[in-house]
Amino acid sequence: MERRAVFKIWGREIDSEGRCAHYHQKNDIVGLKCLTCQKYFACYQCHDELMDHSFKACDKTDYPAICGKCRNIINFEDYKEGSCIHCHAPFNPNCHRHWSIYFK
Repeated sequence: MERRAVFKIWGREIDSEGRCAHYHQKNDIVGLKCLTCQKYFACYQCHDELMDHSFKACDKTDYPAICGKCRNIINFEDYKEGSCIHCHAPFNPNCHRHWSIYFK
């Protein structure tokens, strides 16, 4: 089942698929949701530069990620597969280094 979001991916120097000034490789296309403001950001650095609060991790079951290519929201279990379950766009495999920042 598709869960297409109408949410914007926020950040600095965002392109059409959610890449930002900090992370801009071809596969850096995931937006991650801050629990406090409920907005999807390209990265925690963009969030902390643009908002008046620090990024707070979302629960893994709370659709904490959005694919920048097709704009479907996804839960952690689907996100960790490494590509979008809807459009099959690959995600950056090195993002696992930041999972403790984005997911609780």
